[in-house]
Amino acid sequence: MTKNTPINTNQSRRKFMKVSLATSGGMLLGFNLLTGCQSESKAVAAKLIPALPIPNEWFDINAYLKIGDTGLVTIMSPNPEIGQNVKTSMPMIVAEELDVDWKDVVVEQSPLSSDFDRQVAGGSQSIRQSWESLRNAGATARKMLLDTAAEKWNVNPEDCSISNGVITSPAGETFGYGELASEAATREVPTEVQLKQPKDFNIIGQSKTNVDMEGILTGQALFGIDTQIESMKYAVALRPPAFGQALDSFDDSATKAINGVEQVIRFGNKIAVVANSTWAAMKGKKALVVNWKNVGKLENSIDHSNELKEYSSKLSDEPRRVDGDVEKAFAEADYVLEKYYEAPFLPHACMEPMNFYANVTSEGAEIKGPIQTPQWTQARVGKVLGYEEDDYGKVSVGMTRMGGGFGRRLYGDFAEEAAEISQKAGVPIQLIFSREDDMLAGTYRPASAYRIKAGVVNGKLTAYHLTEAFYNGSMFGAMPSNFPAGAVPNYRVDCHQLETNFTTGAWRAPYANFLAYAEQAFFDELADELGQDAIQLRLDLFAEAKNNPIGEEHNYEVDKFVGVIKLAKEKSDWINRGQGKHLGFSAYYSHNTYVAEVAEIEMVNDVPQVKKVVCAVDCGIVINRLAAINQIEGGIVDGIGHAMYGNFEFKDGQTQQTNYHNYRLIRCDEAPEVEVHFVESENDPTGLGEPTLPPAGGALANAIASATGKRYYQQPFIKFLDVKG
Repeated sequence: MTKNTPINTNQSRRKFMKVSLATSGGMLLGFNLLTGCQSESKAVAAKLIPALPIPNEWFDINAYLKIGDTGLVTIMSPNPEIGQNVKTSMPMIVAEELDVDWKDVVVEQSPLSSDFDRQVAGGSQSIRQSWESLRNAGATARKMLLDTAAEKWNVNPEDCSISNGVITSPAGETFGYGELASEAATREVPTEVQLKQPKDFNIIGQSKTNVDMEGILTGQALFGIDTQIESMKYAVALRPPAFGQALDSFDDSATKAINGVEQVIRFGNKIAVVANSTWAAMKGKKALVVNWKNVGKLENSIDHSNELKEYSSKLSDEPRRVDGDVEKAFAEADYVLEKYYEAPFLPHACMEPMNFYANVTSEGAEIKGPIQTPQWTQARVGKVLGYEEDDYGKVSVGMTRMGGGFGRRLYGDFAEEAAEISQKAGVPIQLIFSREDDMLAGTYRPASAYRIKAGVVNGKLTAYHLTEAFYNGSMFGAMPSNFPAGAVPNYRVDCHQLETNFTTGAWRAPYANFLAYAEQAFFDELADELGQDAIQLRLDLFAEAKNNPIGEEHNYEVDKFVGVIKLAKEKSDWINRGQGKHLGFSAYYSHNTYVAEVAEIEMVNDVPQVKKVVCAVDCGIVINRLAAINQIEGGIVDGIGHAMYGNFEFKDGQTQQTNYHNYRLIRCDEAPEVEVHFVESENDPTGLGEPTLPPAGGALANAIASATGKRYYQQPFIKFLDVKG
């Protein structure tokens, strides 16, 4: 055996397994997938694992895995799969510590279960938060199997070795995991297990294909919108056409006359049409005659813009951070630069519209669909259905793959609607949003603005004042301890929260998605004004933060930040830019990950086009290299696309962009080449789904400035560029 790191499981094992109180001391789990060799699972397993026969019997080892009598291993993936590939990457971690061949693994999506602490897809935290539990689950199972084999041979377990699901004795005898599983499953949970050293990883760090790839390519029913259950009906909902309006009255006679429409139900401020097909339901919805009444302010984007600008010039009563005296420093500065940046509300525009299945009966509720927060959704649905808190468990929650989430599917409003409609209709239904429903009834990224002011003495930054204005809520309040906190002697952050009746919430890389652009565009312009290299200006500030930190602690590690900056500088050949090669630099720390990006712009017919982005990332240990690169690329393309094209406006409380025909997204031929470089690390893994998006807008803006000499302070940039519509 390789030399490994011991870890005590006493405090953490409850997080990843349920211990039976039976006298056998064995493991008792509620997972029955593949049990009894279900035909569908048999087919999947046969395609993925042709070398191993389907087991006749499975044995639960812990909540994360079970082993068949043929050696086939089923690993449960507990977290929702949005396309970030956790359904592959999380089981890879278990398989690594279990020491099983990846080709001998079948992966199953777990439903919501109390066996897992955090079944959430959000904040780029799935891998980071579950890293220890996943490793412990695999290592604990390995230990139970090893001890079982050693007892049979009457040898010391430490004298045995394990490789790819086979245990070998000192004498050369072998047992496969399948031969040991039934006995291993009855053992007491060990109080200490050995974790592998990173140098011994065989699966972690490799590139593994998405476990659902064949199903995706062959059109299998993996996504929520594919749900088809016997006796299920289809439902659509008509919601108020504008924020600030409510349902007054309606006439459904024409709707009920449509073939296939079965019920029309009012629920709250909405109307549901239940039918035997989506086509009939949507036709019925269009046939409704509805009167709406104004119950609140019908807001407009131009008013939002004016209000944001007004508040960005005000001091707040309670600043988020104050180091030194910025006003005094500005008065004494040789040079002061002040700029204002603004961004609109944005929808999530997921490719798969919102949808959810619900079957509510007198015994409880079964719900299933694409949701990032199954536990929260269980509680919300339980409350909507009138259950007492102790009875929320009567709501079972199944998870499907999601065709995009970006934060929209954190909010289970569509699951609540589905459950309420099913309860009132008395039948199982699948609620379907149209694209227009999605755009109209979304949970939007808040519109926000930043005013940044800097003072300079003898070429050095001596004062920095960031003022934020935003609508409804802020998760981090300008993140006052982010860079350049700690690097500037006089530093202040003010925040103003404004009110709107629009529904707002998390949008990919919440908060940082626009702040990073404003900050990084500002630093680039400051360097330009001072005649300094844009990267060196930042490096000098990081040196101050490390050697002479100011005020309260800052929340970033200087060496990691500097590491990605220098790597991006080297790989982009920053030092030799010029001669028609226009580069823009940006770096940001968010979701526990450090990212630096250099965007390259070419002028084509006097229009700037992004050709390439070089990206350096420090995310700790990389679990699945292929998936990590995909996430990095996706974040960059998404960040560039929304900075360039993401325009979303309101007039009299109603969205002016209703579908992809007038809500512009980046196109395939506009996506740049992305070159990814990882800082090799043995630190615990951090997040990757979001961190590459925030710096992308800044890199783009700075490259455009290099190419055109023009700077843009309002997103989207398409408003100011002659780009095809």
